[in-house]
Amino acid sequence: MRLFCLLQLVYLAGCSASTSRDWAHHGAPMFADLTVREMKAVRAYLHGIQELELTDARSKTLMKNSILLIELHLPRKHEALRALDRGQAKPPRQARVIIQFGNQTNPNITEYIVSPLPTPKTHEVKTFKGDRPVRFESRPISTVEYDHIDDFLEKIAIKAHKLLFETTGGFSYTNCSDRCLTFSDIAPRGLDPGERRSWIMLQKFVEGYFIHPVGFEVLINHHDLDPEKWTVEKVWYNSMYFDSVEELIEKYESGGVEKIKLPDHDDKDLYSTYIPRGHSNTRTNIHGPKLVEPQGPRYEVDRNFVEYAGWSFAYRVRSSAGLQVFDLRFNGERIAYEISLQEAIAFYSGDTPAAMQTKYIDAGWAMGTLSYELAPGIDCPEIATFVDLYHYYDTDKPVRHKNALCIFEMTTATPLRRHFNSDFKGGYNFYGGLDNTVLVLRTTSTVYNYDYIWDFLFYQNGVMEVKVSATGYIHATFFTPNGLHYGTKVYNYVLGNLHTHLIHYKVDLDIAGRENSFETMDLKFVNFTNPWSPKHFIVQPKLHRTEHKTERSAAFRFGKKFPRYVHFYNANEKNKWGHQKGYRIQFNSHAHSVLPRGWREENGISWARYPLAVTRHKDSEATSSSIYTQCDPWEPVVSFEDYIRNNEDIVNQDLVAWVTVGFLHVPHSEDIPNTATPGNAVGFFLRPFNFFNEDPSLSSRSTIIVRPGQDGKPKIQRWTPEVVGHCVTDKPFFYNGTLARV
Repeated sequence: MRLFCLLQLVYLAGCSASTSRDWAHHGAPMFADLTVREMKAVRAYLHGIQELELTDARSKTLMKNSILLIELHLPRKHEALRALDRGQAKPPRQARVIIQFGNQTNPNITEYIVSPLPTPKTHEVKTFKGDRPVRFESRPISTVEYDHIDDFLEKIAIKAHKLLFETTGGFSYTNCSDRCLTFSDIAPRGLDPGERRSWIMLQKFVEGYFIHPVGFEVLINHHDLDPEKWTVEKVWYNSMYFDSVEELIEKYESGGVEKIKLPDHDDKDLYSTYIPRGHSNTRTNIHGPKLVEPQGPRYEVDRNFVEYAGWSFAYRVRSSAGLQVFDLRFNGERIAYEISLQEAIAFYSGDTPAAMQTKYIDAGWAMGTLSYELAPGIDCPEIATFVDLYHYYDTDKPVRHKNALCIFEMTTATPLRRHFNSDFKGGYNFYGGLDNTVLVLRTTSTVYNYDYIWDFLFYQNGVMEVKVSATGYIHATFFTPNGLHYGTKVYNYVLGNLHTHLIHYKVDLDIAGRENSFETMDLKFVNFTNPWSPKHFIVQPKLHRTEHKTERSAAFRFGKKFPRYVHFYNANEKNKWGHQKGYRIQFNSHAHSVLPRGWREENGISWARYPLAVTRHKDSEATSSSIYTQCDPWEPVVSFEDYIRNNEDIVNQDLVAWVTVGFLHVPHSEDIPNTATPGNAVGFFLRPFNFFNEDPSLSSRSTIIVRPGQDGKPKIQRWTPEVVGHCVTDKPFFYNGTLARV
């Protein structure tokens, strides 16, 4: 009878796990990015509404009404959970649409929720918390506006042709063939809300032009929607400011300005190129190590639903901000409802006006759409599963980003765990080990000069790692002696400007359910009489727990001592040993504040005040930043500080952890030509803390145990094939790198 009951329990547990998996698979499409069909249907629907008077986004004029962005609008959490936890019908799919109304008396930005998809019939205005309006000036810059800026710069360059030609050794902005100038524009675009003034610096248009400034910077006021009314407000040349291009030229010709002569170079000695130079000590006639799958992949991908070694999750790449995972489960139990990239910033210092104005807030450049083709064997292993992404941003047709996301399993070449048990006689009792393989979900964002590699990694022992690796070109300005206070000279007339990278993530944890609490753990010393030697005292560390009951209590400021353990747990669910089931966040970061609290642009990035803040989940607090913050950080439509200002109770609640990681980068000569990834990776781990009864990787059949046999020969116990198999792939390297409107 006892055996029958046990078998029945095992059967029911198996059914429950199967049902859980089926519901997760059933619900995953709720989080899938919009399809090409859905994007086109939304565009057609909105263009069919006559009162909106929509025209093409790529039409030449700025005085128009046009669609800037179409992306998925996420369902409310409680609606999604009905499908994920009970297998009920999924809520209708909806689209978030940003429309720029430039062709009216009071231009504005309005967001709409369009539904249902794939056949939309209704639309309603989407508002921000507190009903904050979106200033038209806070819109991201578009391709058409860039075209007008290019035209305007041509006029400036014609006036300054002689100066630029002589300074650069024959480079010019127009009629230039292979010796052309280009530009970089700086944000935020002004010093106060409602402005649209951009500092622009000229560079030599060669490979790696980001580190080829020519010492000419100009401030353009492009607020008016008629480019004919744009003006030059300031010019900077060789550490001097001028009120107009004409003033600079007059003083240049009269000798009132010291003339610069940049050094000549050609393609073969271009310091910014990737072409190898110097002596190599590595054999180049054979390839280095490669990642292989001897018997094929051990993970499964079904559209946006992924399963691996007990893990399952859905993913998407949000056009405005980037990579997200939803409904993250291990062995059928949900760990997190959402883990998502929210924002990335790089705040700079410098001596030139462009440098001192540079405060990049990357969602304002539609960071998620800047995910380009990944190179097999370099960006991802050749054996990875490559996925195309589709975006509708500043376009009139959806754009296909080929192979812009990859999924692969890799070995870390370090054991997940191992032990050599010595017999202390020159032999051993046993050796046990488990290789550490991990699933990687990866995409990249090339936000102008910088390349961010975004990784979500899933380990066999229930640990998840979130990591970003920074590479690409440094943001460089023209060298001045005073610039050494703000960076490093990395080449003739080139200053690498110091800056801080901060990355913000949303971590909506659901530990054994939605009712979670939060505590921190640290050590404090205790001093007591030694019980077995009363004449002596023992001093040792004791675990000190602090329960945080309100949002303000759980908002940790940079500059203050940060607790060593931050722990999220379910007080109502315990493991076999009576401990509350939990997960902890472990930081790998060197982040710090970028500006004093409340200082102008800092208001737009109030999340950057906190390495960690914990709030109650609200659908109205879906993101910590917005696409508009870059051009209006002074009075942002999304203010993270509002999320914790009401100081709500966070005991036994649905909690969201907001995590900030980052690092200070003082450029150095080894950043030429590029910043390398080693030492420039930060992130955090989600680690189980009494969530399981034991290490869940015990289920892995990749374990090997070796024991000495009676005959003196080792007895090897393994659960996987003994022979590994054939190597790599027979497919030739292929890379295209182009986008296609579809």
